[in-house]
Amino acid sequence: MCGILAVFGCIDNSQAKRSRIIELSRRLRHRGPDWSGLHCQNDCYLAHQRLAIVDPASGDQPLYNEDKTVVVTVNGEIYNHRALREKLKSHQFRTGSDCEVIAHLYEEYGEDFVDMLDGMFSFVLLDTRDNSFIAARDAIGITPLYIGWGLDGSVWFASEMKALSDDCERFMTFLPGHIYSSKKGELRRWYNPSWFSERIPSTPYDPLVLRQALEKAVVKRLMTDVPFGVLLSGGLDSSLVAAVASRYLAESEAACQWGSQLHTFCIGLKGSPDLKAAREVADYLGTRHHEFYFTVQEGIDALEEVIYHIETYDVTTIRASTPMFLMSRKIKSLGVKMVLSGEGSDEIFGGYLYFHKAPNKEEFHQETCQKIKGLHLYDCLRANKSTSAWGVEARVPFLDKEFISIAMGIDPEWKMIRPDLGRIEKWILRNAFDDEQKPYLPKHILYRQKEQFSDGVGYSWIDGLKDHANQQVTDAMLINASFIFPENTPTTKEAYYYRTIFEKFFPKNAARSTVPGGPSVACSTAKAVEWDASWSKNPDPSGRAALGVHEAAYEDSVEVKSSNVMNGSPQKFGEVDKTTTVFSF
Repeated sequence: MCGILAVFGCIDNSQAKRSRIIELSRRLRHRGPDWSGLHCQNDCYLAHQRLAIVDPASGDQPLYNEDKTVVVTVNGEIYNHRALREKLKSHQFRTGSDCEVIAHLYEEYGEDFVDMLDGMFSFVLLDTRDNSFIAARDAIGITPLYIGWGLDGSVWFASEMKALSDDCERFMTFLPGHIYSSKKGELRRWYNPSWFSERIPSTPYDPLVLRQALEKAVVKRLMTDVPFGVLLSGGLDSSLVAAVASRYLAESEAACQWGSQLHTFCIGLKGSPDLKAAREVADYLGTRHHEFYFTVQEGIDALEEVIYHIETYDVTTIRASTPMFLMSRKIKSLGVKMVLSGEGSDEIFGGYLYFHKAPNKEEFHQETCQKIKGLHLYDCLRANKSTSAWGVEARVPFLDKEFISIAMGIDPEWKMIRPDLGRIEKWILRNAFDDEQKPYLPKHILYRQKEQFSDGVGYSWIDGLKDHANQQVTDAMLINASFIFPENTPTTKEAYYYRTIFEKFFPKNAARSTVPGGPSVACSTAKAVEWDASWSKNPDPSGRAALGVHEAAYEDSVEVKSSNVMNGSPQKFGEVDKTTTVFSF
């Protein structure tokens, strides 16, 4: 991932203003520590902090067309850039960067080229011939982007809120699948898939079509000129990504540079469900597995830094971001700059445990549509910003445009959880990879119950967070929360604690408005809470809040909270296979 900052229409174009833009861009350097670039022309500034993944030698940004009349600063990866170059043979390319095609596509097709891009991206483009500009964000919002307005009439764009919050009077999240055009003065949607209307699809389920679509999505994301790996929690989604990547790695160009043995990474409290399952998957696939441990106290100590980087006060996002943040730091220390991850599958297939209570296929499908539309505020934000905090790029095959189109076109009756037919959550995905002749995964992993990442790293993690918040927030503070925080009022001490940290870094009304609110059970939307009357009494985003569904639901949990987890000395773990590298911190 890279960091971009662009400002248009500044009244002040002095050296002091240039220095200010550089200073603000520097706040994004964690996203792109490899190089910094700035294009300044009259009242326009395009800044870039680069994380070099493709063409590290010559792909510095901003990027230009042949005569430098078109300037673009990009955060992202364009997986079909080679195919697009074939359509642009009359153009002369300066670099091997996948992102350079954007400048030439604009030159060739005008503003209507964004849907031609297959990848994850946020970009801002300046046409110096008429001083017009456009900005666009990928279909789902895998990469972050914000838009803001200054009192002097200037328009701002930035990868993270921290780069524009101090200088903009108002700012907001730039919507996924949208493009902003200065010529038209509006934000319009360029991504218009059939599922967006939430009409119920009727395409029959074809397991081979679904399997091939995911394989294609994984393989195209092996495009890299730097060391990479897979985040492996041992759950279905990350295990499938690892299985496909491992199977096809030897055939990829990446194998020529970095070898054909896949690296996998996992983090958890010692003895956590994810560590055990991930190690088993890694052994089965023959990956070079790296296992990291953290303690509850180490996670708590990192909370302020985590909230600063991920720019949210959403409870479940912070719970899951913290171990991912810690893991990314260790991954970067090994020299790895890119990882594949399993985000998006639960939203597409209804994998969260609360989907067990969906009353019919219509509501099931509508809930999946709403979950995908909100991914940029939750899992995409977490995966991108937690890894980018340490200069690591996360790629998400399940959010491939073509894969989503195929998966969301299937009759949702096939996605419904039907115990009478032996169908658990995400059965159609599990079944698609249930190959008896050439298995992708062991059966018990392929059919393992869903664990949310914040649960899977160890149940004591969430319990420890709640205990810590209870020590920091008094009953009186929570009672008066509606007066202190009238917007998205926190209803638990944990939420109140996170909110106070967020407000310290981002005190403006515009900042708090970028975070969604509303009741949720096991990551549901507010609407889905209505599916079970008991859930309204236990509105917690943990998967264990799905009472009567999760095997370790809160009311049935017999887990003993161990004080030695809090003081950093968990019990000894079993012996690790020789292909596993263990890091304890």
